[in-house]
Amino acid sequence: MTVSNPSPSLYNEDLAPAQERKWGAFSIFNVWTSDVHSLWGYYLAASLFLLCGSFINFVIAIGLGSLVIFFLMSLVGNAGVKTGVPFPVLARASFGTFGANAPALVRAVVACFWYGAQTAAASGAIVALLIRNESMLAFHQNNHMLGHSTLEVICYVIVWALQLLIIQRGMETVRKFQDLAGPAVWIMMLVLAVYLVTKAGTFSFGSEIPRDVLLEKTKDAGISYEPGTFPALAAVAATWITYFAALYLNFCDFSRYAKDTKTLRTGNLWGLPINLLAFCLVAGVTTTAAFTVYGEVLLHPEAISAKFDSWFLALLAALTFAVATLGINVVANFVSPAFDFSNVFPRQISFKGGGYIAALIALVLYPFAPWETGAAHFVNFIGSTMGPIFGIMMVDYYLIRKGELNVPDLYQENGEFRFQNGWHTNAFIAFIIGSLFSSVLPTFTSILPEWWGTYGWFFGVGIGGVVYYVLRMGTRGSAVGATN
Repeated sequence: MTVSNPSPSLYNEDLAPAQERKWGAFSIFNVWTSDVHSLWGYYLAASLFLLCGSFINFVIAIGLGSLVIFFLMSLVGNAGVKTGVPFPVLARASFGTFGANAPALVRAVVACFWYGAQTAAASGAIVALLIRNESMLAFHQNNHMLGHSTLEVICYVIVWALQLLIIQRGMETVRKFQDLAGPAVWIMMLVLAVYLVTKAGTFSFGSEIPRDVLLEKTKDAGISYEPGTFPALAAVAATWITYFAALYLNFCDFSRYAKDTKTLRTGNLWGLPINLLAFCLVAGVTTTAAFTVYGEVLLHPEAISAKFDSWFLALLAALTFAVATLGINVVANFVSPAFDFSNVFPRQISFKGGGYIAALIALVLYPFAPWETGAAHFVNFIGSTMGPIFGIMMVDYYLIRKGELNVPDLYQENGEFRFQNGWHTNAFIAFIIGSLFSSVLPTFTSILPEWWGTYGWFFGVGIGGVVYYVLRMGTRGSAVGATN
């Protein structure tokens, strides 16, 4: 689809509807391998595994959660295939041509937080390898800056800089990189699992980990329920779903390049419910075997690989995990803010420029390390901020517009999506109310029950979406009445 005479303040080549659609099912599948197969993804999966208390509970909680993820990603993915536009442009239909900058910036800021978290995880894998050397260990323990060891700072900056090289040639380079990174970490995960299971001499899913150890390791996970109980399993499923909150918004950044909806469905089916459950099971087996071998629960794979007797195997593991984590950063935390920041100033900021801004913000955040908290707590807080946006966009696209969108007018200042001078008041009212209940009240007050924050994203989606629908229907009814 081509756009005739677009408004310069709303258009550049990166934001235009996708013309070349070369992404097959394998590339869509690898969006998910790149997004999940990271050190942070493993850490979260292992943490949730402990909270389930048993293999059956884990399969049920993660399995059901993964099916919900598949359904939600299909909603936004199909919109991307049909319209060919990235997330910030799609948001113009509900928030207005200029109002869409607000949700775009929310998503961009969240991406910057995750960018820092993933970069820190990747650099941590390198640090874990280096401190096997006694002199490096001494340097690590005795030299500090910016609230971290100097060695950690150096590794963070190096990994941070390497990621800038990947986006130099645009989205096709991103596709090729993720097609390499995703399968690579799967191979390393299997090597890690086989190595530890062989060394442990047993194959199991957590039965060897004593109850008191489970309670101790999960007390700071952000889920306050006893492992294995129904509330804990519900919280595990909710946290797993919320982990993908950022990509629910901008998956259309990738699906817009898919050949058709059938290709998208096939890639999503293998990449989400099947791949997610398999990855989590491997993480569970590895965590259990590591406990048998080393006598302690190790939730971070770089901590496990650092204990390997073989220096070569430890090196291979560290490099693979680092590459995999670079993969998720490029997919989830580079592409989105690159489009989002570009959407704010299309004439001044290109796709690459937006990515550089995101990287710079992540660098500034590093001394404060806001991601160094409980896995579930961090995921739920970050994810809850985006729930209302997703609810509003999906209600607008599927319930209000029935999946039919005037794409050329998304690039016109005075077109259908101008609303109130480029801002849609109804969407912002819904967003504010949804955010109040999804993020503000549960985070900064004690008005709501403690468990509310775990489901903040869901409340945001539901409340934001319902308020938007009611306001839109009311507006339409008033318009019809005025006409009559």
